[in-house]
Amino acid sequence: MKAILRSNAAQAILGWVLGTYFRIILRTVRWRHENLACVEPVLAGESGAIGLFWHGRVPLCLAMAPQWWRKRTRAFVSPSADGEFIAQALAMSGFPAIRVSSAKKGHAAKARQAVAAIREAVTWVAGGGALIVTPDGPRGPNEVIAPGALQIARRSGQPIFLVGIAANPALQLQSTWDRVMFAAPFGRGAVVWEGPLHVPPDADDAQIKALVEAWSARLSTATRRAEALVGRPPVDPRATG
Repeated sequence: MKAILRSNAAQAILGWVLGTYFRIILRTVRWRHENLACVEPVLAGESGAIGLFWHGRVPLCLAMAPQWWRKRTRAFVSPSADGEFIAQALAMSGFPAIRVSSAKKGHAAKARQAVAAIREAVTWVAGGGALIVTPDGPRGPNEVIAPGALQIARRSGQPIFLVGIAANPALQLQSTWDRVMFAAPFGRGAVVWEGPLHVPPDADDAQIKALVEAWSARLSTATRRAEALVGRPPVDPRATG
């Protein structure tokens, strides 16, 4: 079964299905944006930007599309089988991918690929492009930022924006590591923006670690705020299902 699902044909079909779902949710859900003004100068200007939202809200991600369509925007996506059809779905919506993975210790080839992807991302953002990242993906832990996105911000000198997304009614799977949320058409949705946040150019590993902890909490707070705006009860993102 895994071999079938990972075939090019299956990935193309899954990508089309997900991309179609993205469009349906964008067009039928009544999306409300809070604090959108914080990102307007970047959207209207020539500087780059990095947008962070949690992996569990990937099915809702086109809620941000009308804003990011105003800039040249790409998405950071895992090179895994799951990442392949997500990348195809995002490409359907005008967001080509930069493929990256979190290399484990001892995986030299994956480490080289990760370094190359980060270099490509830094060049893209420094050149005025926007980059969308799920900073707890592709393996988690849920709602904990991995430091790669902050390193891109530090090296490019461009700002980070935190984006909390939620919808109601929606199906939230408790059995997946990221508590993935699928919105129902014709419901309510909320997008909460926060930023700009900057990583000091001379930030060392200790400072990056402190920012990871602080900004993870702030992104979760923005996500809980989005949930509150649509009337969803809060769920502990780190509780086991």
